[in-house]
Amino acid sequence: MPEKTNDKTRLGPGDKAPPFTLPDQDGKKVSLRDFAGKPVVVYFYPADDTPGCTKEACQFNDNLRAFSRTGAAVLGVSPDGAEKHLAFRKKYGLGFPLLSDTDHAVMERYGAWGEKTLYGKKSVGVIRSTFLVGADGKVQRAWYHVKADGHAEKVLAEIGD
Repeated sequence: MPEKTNDKTRLGPGDKAPPFTLPDQDGKKVSLRDFAGKPVVVYFYPADDTPGCTKEACQFNDNLRAFSRTGAAVLGVSPDGAEKHLAFRKKYGLGFPLLSDTDHAVMERYGAWGEKTLYGKKSVGVIRSTFLVGADGKVQRAWYHVKADGHAEKVLAEIGD
């Protein structure tokens, strides 16, 4: 059962990954169930083409072959719409789907939307988070409040263990 802290859902190892269906950069519907039987990395990020998000996306992309060798797919999710996702993918040559969660409903179910503090100011928005969902549909590992730089390698190392 997902842990509740301050009315926020936090997922942990063994929790069933919340199902979702979201449009990708081309408007095609992508569901978590499309990846049943194989691991999938679902990472939530604030916005396309910003410094931290670009670094994170490019590092996942740089490691895409290694993720593929483990059998794992990579999905990026942000509140941005398809047009922004399409431009972001094209600009940086990203080879994995970017999904639009414009009403942040999926982020909320994963605990990746809520209050955060940046430079001493509180705001509500995307909490940079990543989930390794196993072939069985259960969360193997959850990372909250991640630092963008170097995170893709940490996720890859976890899959390799």
